Amino acid sequence: MTTGSTTGMTYGHSAPDAAADEPGALIERDGQVQWAELLCGPGTVYWVAAEGLTGWEDLPGLESSDANRPSGHGGWPGTQWAQPRTVTAQVWLAPDPGGGPEAALAALRALRSATAVRDEEQWLAVRLYGETLAVRARVVQRVVPTDRQFLAGGLGKATLQWKAMDPRRYESVVRRAMVGLPRREPGLTWPLTWPLTWGTPGSIGEVTVDNAGSAPSHPLITLTGPCATPRLTNHNTGTWLEYALTLSQGDVLEVDTADGTVLFNGTASRRHTATVGSVPEESFTLAPGASRLSFRAESGDVEQASATVAWRSADW
Repeated sequence: MTTGSTTGMTYGHSAPDAAADEPGALIERDGQVQWAELLCGPGTVYWVAAEGLTGWEDLPGLESSDANRPSGHGGWPGTQWAQPRTVTAQVWLAPDPGGGPEAALAALRALRSATAVRDEEQWLAVRLYGETLAVRARVVQRVVPTDRQFLAGGLGKATLQWKAMDPRRYESVVRRAMVGLPRREPGLTWPLTWPLTWGTPGSIGEVTVDNAGSAPSHPLITLTGPCATPRLTNHNTGTWLEYALTLSQGDVLEVDTADGTVLFNGTASRRHTATVGSVPEESFTLAPGASRLSFRAESGDVEQASATVAWRSADW
């Protein structure tokens, strides 16, 4: 990514609350970077320098459990786990020269506000070749040299650095799929008449979801009643989530597999109701490609009980 024009310059945007959950909502063209509500790149007063971003398309650092052979050449390959991702950007502060000191100060203050120290993570989104990917991150460094060039015309080259504890980069759009309990076919109606009518085909209670990226993605699963002992199975991995409780009509059990939480009606934890054989929530992921999921229960209303799966495709 290279420096851009100051035509139609912006200092950041006042976005609706929905923008917080939609990474890159302010991005309009390739080469733009959105951090929270601050937009950088072409068309803004924050040009991305010719060096572009480092750490964005790179693989994060890896931890492995490899072990050397004690009495032979080589070793045994172990599990690899990705470390947090660090992203660094060189950004030119380039306010409108005709705006005078006021424009330079406005650009600087907006940058200060956007890169303040915070405990919570926010979305960092980048668009390249029409594709917007994003990570949840925090600012860990901001360097703005106050040299003669900056004081004379407001033009300064700043260094911004973010750290994403989850190194995976996610697509900006949340995908959703819903599946109900299996439904029997009604079969033939007696007495038989020609032509034969078999009735409306039943449902097998399965759905196929697609993770279009290259990294496993943690879905958000919402189970709604009425049903007893709901169970969601991933047939690709042979794993399932199952909870020994009864959901009445209107009850909702929300399983966040990224955070490992199981909330009943948005408040009370029900993680302790997981049955024997149910995997830890954090290990229930959607691998790259298509995954076949099925929804079952010991009993339930086939008209109302359902499982909704929400996920973002993930990339390394």
